[in-house]
Amino acid sequence: MTEHQMRARVRYVIGPDGSPLTVADLPPRDTKRWVIRRKAEVVAAVRGGLISIEEACDRYKLTVDEFLSWQRSIDKHGLPGLRATRIQEYRS
Repeated sequence: MTEHQMRARVRYVIGPDGSPLTVADLPPRDTKRWVIRRKAEVVAAVRGGLISIEEACDRYKLTVDEFLSWQRSIDKHGLPGLRATRIQEYRS
């Protein structure tokens, strides 16, 4: 099964708040203000196979490193780790 076929079968993933998340529910492509919820939605979409990391980075003009830093922050500190104003508290 190709990646495209697998992705075509995933119509939604469970979002960070526990509700279904579809491509239509993702933040707009021109998002400038990245609040915790929006970052978490993009990470959940990639992890669940709704979109690929390449699609996410292209769609939102992110670098792979930036996206991966969101994932690491969630893994290490949960959603509060995505808070930009508290980043120094969560860095090792």
